[in-house]
Amino acid sequence: MDWQNIDTVLLDMDGTLLDLHFDTFFWLEHLPVRYAELHSIDREEATRWLHERIMQEQGTLNWYCLDYWSRELNVDIKALKTEIRERIAFRPHVHDFLEHLKGEGVRRVIVTNAHRDSLTLKLEETGLDQLVDRIISSHDYQVAKEHQGFWHRLQEEEPFDPARTLLVDDSLAVLGSAQEYGIAYLLSIIQPDSEKPGREITDFNAIEHFDEIIKK
Repeated sequence: MDWQNIDTVLLDMDGTLLDLHFDTFFWLEHLPVRYAELHSIDREEATRWLHERIMQEQGTLNWYCLDYWSRELNVDIKALKTEIRERIAFRPHVHDFLEHLKGEGVRRVIVTNAHRDSLTLKLEETGLDQLVDRIISSHDYQVAKEHQGFWHRLQEEEPFDPARTLLVDDSLAVLGSAQEYGIAYLLSIIQPDSEKPGREITDFNAIEHFDEIIKK
């Protein structure tokens, strides 16, 4: 990191600051079980159908929208997420990294695709909003981070110099979109989900944990 030339850090939330395991467990395990119970169908059938249906929305704002899935699946997604809220957890060294950036005068802005209901739940559990300067959800702009429209809207509300900005995000698609927009410094996360193996990432610089890039 060329820290002398970075004055804004944009940070993803799920899989970057928070362990992605909460979301993985919810969508792949908890939801199929509860969906099968609520609709009185076989669990394996529910798992298979949910996977196929959810994948149809990948890369769109619907993919992240709790209101959309509540309507589509006829379940209260927010309530079901609340049932496992104790699984929400920070990734290692997040507090130290955010505090260090504050001490260096670097602006810290969370940019997330998380729906506001999901965001609220996670802020209640973690107090993450007290550790950064601002939080922006792509749902506020009605366009996901994977698309150029998000970065243009972000620039209007949170003026930043792309040449002096670092984005840390576990999504390679989002990093590619940010690169197209012109953000100079891009960093990915090798192991977003603590319960899954680390990934081999070749298109972008990547770290295991934030202690690797705390400013010296």
